[in-house]
Amino acid sequence: VQLQASGGGLVQPGGSLRLSCVLSGSIYRINTMGWYRQAPGNQRELVAAFTTGGSTNYGDSVKGRFTISRDDAKNTVFLQMNSLKPEDTAVYYCSADISLSLFKRGDYWGQGTLVTVSS
Repeated sequence: VQLQASGGGLVQPGGSLRLSCVLSGSIYRINTMGWYRQAPGNQRELVAAFTTGGSTNYGDSVKGRFTISRDDAKNTVFLQMNSLKPEDTAVYYCSADISLSLFKRGDYWGQGTLVTVSS
């Protein structure tokens, strides 16, 4: 099982980026899937995620600016980031809680994609 994140880059304040994360490999079920970020010197924090029930959770600092969506047929989640601020600069990680079978479950992380917001 692999999570491949893409879409990061350099953007000016107020700009937009769209991140993608593709899950590949043989799985039984995706339980949760979403995005976290870690800025230098900071702890990793939740950005946005789909919960087990299909609802969404957002970090307080991104509410109203970021939107998480998914394509279940392609095991892909997206993160649309609008009105970006310099404080959004971080490495963004895709993460998923995956059931490989009825009895085997674990957390998986992608390699991270760097988002830099700067003029």
